[in-house]
Amino acid sequence: MEIREYIIEKARVAKAASLRLAYIPTKAKDDALMRMADAIEEKRERIKAENARDLAQAEQKGLSRAMIDRLELNDKRITGMAQGLREIAALPDPVGSIHGMVRRPSGILVGRMRVPIGVIGIIYESRPNVTADAAGLCLKAGNAVILRGGSEAINSNICLGKILSDAASSAGIPDGALGMIETTDRTAVTEMLQAEGLIDLVIPRGGKDLIRAVVENSRIPVIKHYEGICHIYVDNEADLKMAEEICFNAKVQRPGVCNAMETLLINVGIAEAFIPKMFERLAEAGVEIKGCERTRRIAPQVKEATEDDWHAEYLDLILSVKLVDTLDEAIDHINRYGSAHTDAIITENYSKARRFITGVDSSSVMVNASTRLSDGGVYGLGAEIGISTDKLHARGPMGVEDLTTYKWVVYGDGQIRE
Repeated sequence: MEIREYIIEKARVAKAASLRLAYIPTKAKDDALMRMADAIEEKRERIKAENARDLAQAEQKGLSRAMIDRLELNDKRITGMAQGLREIAALPDPVGSIHGMVRRPSGILVGRMRVPIGVIGIIYESRPNVTADAAGLCLKAGNAVILRGGSEAINSNICLGKILSDAASSAGIPDGALGMIETTDRTAVTEMLQAEGLIDLVIPRGGKDLIRAVVENSRIPVIKHYEGICHIYVDNEADLKMAEEICFNAKVQRPGVCNAMETLLINVGIAEAFIPKMFERLAEAGVEIKGCERTRRIAPQVKEATEDDWHAEYLDLILSVKLVDTLDEAIDHINRYGSAHTDAIITENYSKARRFITGVDSSSVMVNASTRLSDGGVYGLGAEIGISTDKLHARGPMGVEDLTTYKWVVYGDGQIRE
């Protein structure tokens, strides 16, 4: 079968399944999610075996340490995938809820009902745990999903897709509701993006080049974020011990993910007290530091930061550092160079915290907390389909409700238009 025919058939089956999913009871969806979670744990050795094949190929291709970390499925992450599905099952079902019901002068009742979007295409790279998160969230919201993972995780994704689909089918979920594109041919992505009328929404997850290619070639609406250029600003009224712990966590814990800190802004008033110990700890962890001119006067051992560094999403153990004179200068820097993902301030001053929250134009803004906490699971969404830096429909970590839309519902008792 040609790639185009293969994709169109997948989309047609998914479309048919989505029409049935729209009215499947919450109990049936939750039962399917619990079976999917159990199946992942029961088949963890099979998952790890397929993942090992992907990891071996990644090593042969010379992928970076950060990329390999994103690809790996160890016992902890497999358990996390299963737990994420159970948490999704425990969430309230937004489908069918009616909000803002009001009675108009004519006597009619008008409100908005939450409904599924329909068929959602997910195009993603590296992280095979996205397969479970995306399948679970789309199912809970009553959507069919077509998953297309990256070539580097093809074995892991096909394995997970089969396990999840079989478990869902055993609970009565329509065939085709959880679809996996089982080819690495890039033409498959192009054909998905042209399937207007069959696929209702596309969500890309991956590097900037992938996301830009999806946006430029799609005939279907796209929700996305291009980069995670996350900042932490250490204010001159910060608890420096707290700041050290937060900054270290934000950079070192998992440097290859989109909510890792890429630029550290430090108020000049506490720079000499904060930098030596902070930089020593980061260096011991293998972090390469690039600093502005004033930073290098205090720490001459660090490399010089260039204009390109303020725009950089390193996804690695590299950090750019800039000294600023004021809170407003920090906010201006973030709004100029940031990606509207996640930015944080460390301060004990409530007024400054409020000024930062209102001034920074990002989808998540934090006070005295690591940017690594920008995550659907941490936010109580069960899991996330992705993080949107757009301003329409959804913003920030996207959970179940963000995968629904609404329809107007009207109740009357014989009213007509005069």
